[in-house]
Amino acid sequence: MDERYDVVVIGGGAAGLSGALTLARARRSVLVVDAGEPRNAPAGHVHNYLGREGAPPAELYAIGRGEVEGYGGTVVPGRVVGVRRADGGFAVALEGGGSVHARRLLLATGLTDELPAIPGVDERWGGTVLHCPYCHGWEVRDRAVGIVSTGPMGVHAAGLWRQWTDDVVLFVHTGAEPTEEEREQLEARGVRIVHGEVAGLEGAATVRMASGELVGRDAVVVAPRMVANAELLADLGAVPVPVEMQGAVLGTHLPADPTGRTDVPGVWVAGNTGDVSAQVLVAAAQGLRAGAMINADLVQEDARDAVARLREVAA
Repeated sequence: MDERYDVVVIGGGAAGLSGALTLARARRSVLVVDAGEPRNAPAGHVHNYLGREGAPPAELYAIGRGEVEGYGGTVVPGRVVGVRRADGGFAVALEGGGSVHARRLLLATGLTDELPAIPGVDERWGGTVLHCPYCHGWEVRDRAVGIVSTGPMGVHAAGLWRQWTDDVVLFVHTGAEPTEEEREQLEARGVRIVHGEVAGLEGAATVRMASGELVGRDAVVVAPRMVANAELLADLGAVPVPVEMQGAVLGTHLPADPTGRTDVPGVWVAGNTGDVSAQVLVAAAQGLRAGAMINADLVQEDARDAVARLREVAA
């Protein structure tokens, strides 16, 4: 490929496809390059997405690709391996050779969940190992849930998941010990606290302690470290920064203003790359907003270029 586009969107999840749809409907030439590795691939269904509640992620994205293409946008499978400044915009290098030119970029590459190094967690991720109560709480309502605390957010997580079930166990694995006030609150709500190292998971979600004790659970909650997939923009000066909550570092994100505009001129971000807490519907909304703002920015540039040409002719 050796073509020119108004906008190249890197990432074909909810944020990227929504941004591309907005741009295509604005009659912009737009290319989506999608590596086909969405964060929610292990999940069976998307939740809290009004009008698409319970849809499988792959189905949602297939519909989105069709909608983008229906308005003249282009969606291709592949991977962007480099981005650099060129000809007033960006040269976007593609895996396998070739490149395309973009006047603007929308980065929607999501994030990577770095899971705790506990045997049995990886293969159960997205099944019986969970992280977000708003994504999975309803599905394990009134079931036995275990919270594996690997940091100061363990108590916070236990309090949240208690909303969906009265059978919650907080495993203080390597996390901070609850304060006396927190302990009193947990005990008052019936949350059991188990101290000691979690050696691994067995069966569906049984917790095996280093002591040999087995604690049966139907689901286990862990806190991944959520790392922004933003390395492509490093040469342009885009640097992810830590995301903190209650003194705990949850991961990293690429800073941007409320419209998704980053500190790098010509580059916008949407979805989990810039917001680790964004669920699918929020990511799609951020893509829409970023697409609209990119179009507005291009309109201003088009107007400046038109005036310059007019003055040149008049001269």
